[in-house]
Order: sequence, then structure tokens, then C-alpha cells
Amino acid sequence: MPLLRPTTLLARGVLALGLWAPAALPGAAAEAPATLPVPPPLPPERPDALKPAQPAEQKSAPTPEAAKPTPPARPAELTPPKDAAAEPQKPEIPTPPPTPPERPPELSGEAALALKVAPPDDTACRVRLKRLGVEFEPLPPIAEGQCTAPLPLKVTKLADGIALPGGATLTCQVAESFARWATEVQVAADRTLKHPLTGLELGGTYVCRGQNHDVDAKLSDHAFAAAVDVMGFAFAGRASIPVKAMPAGSEEADFLASVRGKACGFFRTVLGPGTNAAHANHFHFDERERNAGHRLCE
Repeated sequence: MPLLRPTTLLARGVLALGLWAPAALPGAAAEAPATLPVPPPLPPERPDALKPAQPAEQKSAPTPEAAKPTPPARPAELTPPKDAAAEPQKPEIPTPPPTPPERPPELSGEAALALKVAPPDDTACRVRLKRLGVEFEPLPPIAEGQCTAPLPLKVTKLADGIALPGGATLTCQVAESFARWATEVQVAADRTLKHPLTGLELGGTYVCRGQNHDVDAKLSDHAFAAAVDVMGFAFAGRASIPVKAMPAGSEEADFLASVRGKACGFFRTVLGPGTNAAHANHFHFDERERNAGHRLCE
């Protein structure tokens, strides 16, 4: 490209200025007017079909008193009379007060003393005794002052031929407990002594006396044919074992401790050597009932 001379450049600038000046001069001569803000055009109005429904005029919330509906009036036929609504008056006590009714003749005087309570039926108990292999016979009722036994039995032999020399006068309930305990004694004899039990030596069953032979004490369960005292045990092929304190660790001591513990599962009272002096030479078993089913096993 050929280089331009300074004069040529100057001429071109003057020409360009001349072409621009006519268009710019009219605007420059007049003062530019101030620009005013133009508001935006409004949107077209929404059709009536698309307009939301006008909400009803909200009413002020009613007060709690005004909001509660008034209950309807009670019908006249359901309205109690004023006299019935009043508290009934207490009846007056006649003067003098009435006397209680007379006691029936069968509960008065000698008739009342002659009343007797029927003894409980022990038929089922006697059936169980026979099934246990117990030999027994019924005795007449015992009535010796306060010492009584309405349905006593005379037990002569227990299961496995265990003899009771002289027999035992007992109620059926105590005889059943005694027979069941004797079966445990037979097991202990075979296991500890290796000799079968053949008999039991008894110290007493029915005896009309106080506890521990004290005349001032309350009656013993012996007075009701509900207790039995065991003095010793007889075996086949070895010497008998009396009930007393035995050397610790001996087979006799182990045997007595075993059968004594078994008795606590059949009788409510079990006493023996070590309990007191009155029971140093025998086991005492009875069925005395105590509060809350408490058992005395000493």
C-alpha cells in the first residue's frame, strides 16, 4: 500500500468535518428539552367470567355467651313436682323403740345346747386309704368333754405290711398323711439302711390332754385324734432305731434326719429331738391349722 502524504490526510479530515457539521448544528443550536417519565400502559380488564366471586362480608365472631344454644324447655310431664324434688324426711323413731323378734324355739334354751354340727363326710378319704393299702376299721364317735372325734378310725397296718402294734386312733385325714409319709420312710430305709421297714412304734394317738401334758395348756391335737407320736422304727434284718439324738454322720442319724424332713411335706406340725425336752424321744406329727397356712417344722 502506498504511503499517504500529510497534505492528503489533512484534506480528507476537512472533508469529513464538512459532511458532519450540517447535521449537528441544528440540534446544537436548540436547547434539549427535559425528559418526562411516561407511565406504563394499563393491562386489559379481565373478563367477568374469569373474575373470582366476591367473599361475603365477614361478620364479627359471636361471643361465647351468644354462641351457646338455648336448650329447649323440659316438657311439663317430665318436670318433677316440687315436693318430690325435696329431700325425703327421715322416719321418726317410735318411743319406745320396737323390741327385736324372739329367738326361734329350736335355738333357745336346752334346744340350743342340744344342737350338733354334722361331721364332714370322709367317704372319699376312706377310699384313698384303701388304695394306699391301709388296713383300718371305723370307731364310734369320741366325746369326752371337750375332747372329741366324730369319725375316728383305728388303723392297724400301713402299706407294704408296715405294722402298728396296738393300732392308731386317728381321723381319716391324719391317717392318710401318716400312710403317705410311711411310704417315704420305706424308701429311705431301703436307700440308707439297705433293710426294709416292717413296723412303727407309736407313743400315742388319741389322748384327752393338754399340750405337752400340761393341764393348764390348751388342748393338744391328740385330744381330737389329729396327732401321732412315733417312738421308733423296726426293720427286717437289723436292729430297730429309736427316735433320739444320734452320733452325727452315722447311718441312724442320716435316716432319722431324712424321714423327719419328709414329714414336713405331709404334716403342718413336726417336732422331735432338739425342739424341746418334751419331744426329745419321739417325733410328733399333727395337722393343726395356723394363720396363712403357716407350718411348724422344727
